[in-house]
Amino acid sequence: MEQRTEEVLSPYRVFSREQWAALREDMPMTLTSDEVTRVRSLHDRLDIEEVEAIYLPLSRLLSLYVAATQRLFRAQRRFLGTEDAKMPYIIGVAGSVAVGKSTSARVLQALLARWPNVPKVDLVTTDGFLYPNAILEREGLMEKKGFPESYDLPALLRFLTDVKAGRRPARAPVYSHLTYDVTPGQWVEVDRPEILIVEGLNVLQTGRLPKDGKAIPFVSDFFDFSVYLDADDDVLKSWYVDRFLTLRSTAFRDPKSYFHRYSNLSDAEAVETASAIWERINLVNLHENILPTRQRADLILKKVETHQVEEVSLRRL
Repeated sequence: MEQRTEEVLSPYRVFSREQWAALREDMPMTLTSDEVTRVRSLHDRLDIEEVEAIYLPLSRLLSLYVAATQRLFRAQRRFLGTEDAKMPYIIGVAGSVAVGKSTSARVLQALLARWPNVPKVDLVTTDGFLYPNAILEREGLMEKKGFPESYDLPALLRFLTDVKAGRRPARAPVYSHLTYDVTPGQWVEVDRPEILIVEGLNVLQTGRLPKDGKAIPFVSDFFDFSVYLDADDDVLKSWYVDRFLTLRSTAFRDPKSYFHRYSNLSDAEAVETASAIWERINLVNLHENILPTRQRADLILKKVETHQVEEVSLRRL
């Protein structure tokens, strides 16, 4: 009875993998296996079957949502008697470290850019809006990197305001995963795309509301649609450790890598080090800041140990 009550009261419709895959209908597959491989992150197992089962139905849904939003925008413009230009449709992608946000964001970008009207689809990660390491070290926040307080939130909000206002171009800082720092003087320019995907750990977070009712914008206020990638804690930890082991023998070997000191660890030492980092930093951030935002997403993709999405929850309208 309790389970049934939760289902009735839930703001989501829940679909099994098979039920969701059937919603693809006639949405064409526009990516090749090679293209799927290129957008996949190092440790992910995304394949053409996963794109067809999960991301093609999502692409179809988004095409309907974008079209409906455009109609609503035109109706509001007629009501107000304005000549405002059409603003970009912004999609947020959130979730834990190691859950596969980057891969999901890139495959969505590739699929959406292949729609018949060939929209311009840009992708920005919030990593570039982290404070530089020099500031994090000065403020004692290096162990909190990825936590909400480690981001230059005003800069991120200004960027999203510029995008929504149609200012051209809007600029986002570039982050280097090799040096583990913001790259000085480098920018990604976003010049009036039809669709913008914003990927990051804490993009759905709100924070404490002001008692005086003053307007405090949140990153998610700029989103037209949001996706949360979900997985159980033990699964996320295993993916994080696997990724650490892979990077130990690849990117970490570069002397310029911030994590070069880990490149000569034995397997046992690497597992112990990665597990400690996960427990001390990433798991804490997940439980304190990221997971509490899951219910704010429009769509939740629940992944299992195989990296496949086994359940999809879509917010009711």
